[in-house]
Amino acid sequence: MAFIYASALPALAAPCQMKMALEQWPPYVYSKPDGPPSGLDLELAQAIFKEAGCALQLLPELPTARRQRQFELGGLDLLLAASDTAERRKYARFSLAYRFESVSIFTRAANLPRYQNVRSVDALAGKKIALLAPKVGWYGAAYARVQPVLQQAGQLSTFLNFAQGLRMLDAGRADLILGDTAALRHEAREQGIVIAPLPFTVLRAPVHLMLNKNSTTQADLELLNAAIQRLEKQGVLAEIRNRYGES
Repeated sequence: MAFIYASALPALAAPCQMKMALEQWPPYVYSKPDGPPSGLDLELAQAIFKEAGCALQLLPELPTARRQRQFELGGLDLLLAASDTAERRKYARFSLAYRFESVSIFTRAANLPRYQNVRSVDALAGKKIALLAPKVGWYGAAYARVQPVLQQAGQLSTFLNFAQGLRMLDAGRADLILGDTAALRHEAREQGIVIAPLPFTVLRAPVHLMLNKNSTTQADLELLNAAIQRLEKQGVLAEIRNRYGES
């Protein structure tokens, strides 16, 4: 079933119309059996599209890798919370930032004293410390630099979603887990696992709406950017972020 979210204008009259696939990525985008899709990023995107007078069509959930592939093939027009990279600019255009993302490394709270002296991702290289990390996604230049070193040393295991990653941590598959700060905290609360961050931030960076370059136009992007600017000035986006505990 597809959901349509648009401005007060009829969908056919919307100056821009885009499709995105749902996913299970709480607290950013998620669906519950007894309610409509929700989450921080979805609320932000819906507010931006409404302000721009654009229509946003929500398609059924897709796994991360398949969703990315569908976007690259032109089956989807929009991805949320994207990092602006030179590689992606070959097939995508990026909006202004609408929030910041934070990436951290966590351990079980009881084990935190053991890792108080680990103060960078680079410090993991050469140490016999096992790390869990998402299989796909951009988690900053420091992690991208160290990732192949950890992989070659057999220190790195990957997971497909944070629920799986935290189960692996809880089962003792690794000492540490890397990922989006809010998502890991949310899932740890859901599973009743007490985690604590190491004393440094792996990444804090702006994220953007990522538009398919082949199925959208520069005019579409300008409409969304103008909406972001107006909503930031009015405090609307800040109010949504604050409700989720994000600045």
